[in-house]
Amino acid sequence: MTPSPEQPGAPIVVQVDEALAPIVPAYLDNRRRDLPAMRAALARADFEAVALLAHRMKGTGQGYGFSAISGIGARLEKAAQAQDAPSVADCLDELEDYLARIEVVYGAEN
Repeated sequence: MTPSPEQPGAPIVVQVDEALAPIVPAYLDNRRRDLPAMRAALARADFEAVALLAHRMKGTGQGYGFSAISGIGARLEKAAQAQDAPSVADCLDELEDYLARIEVVYGAEN
């Protein structure tokens, strides 16, 4: 049984098309590198920089098989556009948790 993403600390298993196997690790590494950049931008109240990175996440997540990243990106972009620092911080925490817990399983596209 796959643990639910709602269970704290439980792995989040995501099945991704095996054709994406060569590029998914780099994609996820890039999202991990975005985190400190967005936290630094938030610290200096550069909401435009956060919104730009969030917009890219929103647009790319689904294409790589990570709808959760697209969803977090959409919420993050909206919060940044509203200059809502607490909501931006919450979204960044959610992204960090997701990236720490994700386990990618490659399989054929359905």
